[in-house]
Amino acid sequence: MILSNSIKLYEKVINLIKEDISQGKYKAGEKIPSEPELMKLYSVGRSSIREAIKTLAISGILKVQQGSGTFVNNSFQEVSIEQRLRRADFDDVNAVRRLLEKELVKLATQNRTDEQLLEIEQCLENRKTAIQAEDAQSCADADIAFHTAIARASANPVLSDLYYSFTLIMRNFFSAREKQGISRFAMNHHLHEQLFKAIKSKKLSQSQAVLQKILDNNY
Repeated sequence: MILSNSIKLYEKVINLIKEDISQGKYKAGEKIPSEPELMKLYSVGRSSIREAIKTLAISGILKVQQGSGTFVNNSFQEVSIEQRLRRADFDDVNAVRRLLEKELVKLATQNRTDEQLLEIEQCLENRKTAIQAEDAQSCADADIAFHTAIARASANPVLSDLYYSFTLIMRNFFSAREKQGISRFAMNHHLHEQLFKAIKSKKLSQSQAVLQKILDNNY
């Protein structure tokens, strides 16, 4: 999970809906509750419900039918992007993830807002705090949160949602490397600081160059 103080409400709703589907509360082909009902059920606002449904629809888990409602996709297990990624070779997944990050960093450098900069900066601070606490899991969570915040700043929700699916797979990769401790996170934290500064200053060539260094270190 992303650090509790930085996870978005819609991401929590995504996880809750997935859990309800897996437990059979919402069955394949069945209509899920309306937005007002989901708002009461998960204790969140309308925008969080809509964002969660949009993301789940993009990943193939839900199907939105205008005028009829939202349904659990009959074949979501076969068409889900996340399921396909989990079955894919990690090197292939990582190669596409690298391409996504390059495009997202470029767009974020061009399109980020002041509010999004604050979110990215907070994630960066969380990353530093986790390193200082020598908490490997929190380091991984904060690192993913940092790059996800950059993705949201791209102003391209489709790419951002697609990147979120990739982070679910990358999180497993980070977890497998926890035994290596925080050394990799600590050694390249200065690069993440440089990336933030480049995005903040809207220096495109610099942000791309710094990202390439991060990717070359496999983080």
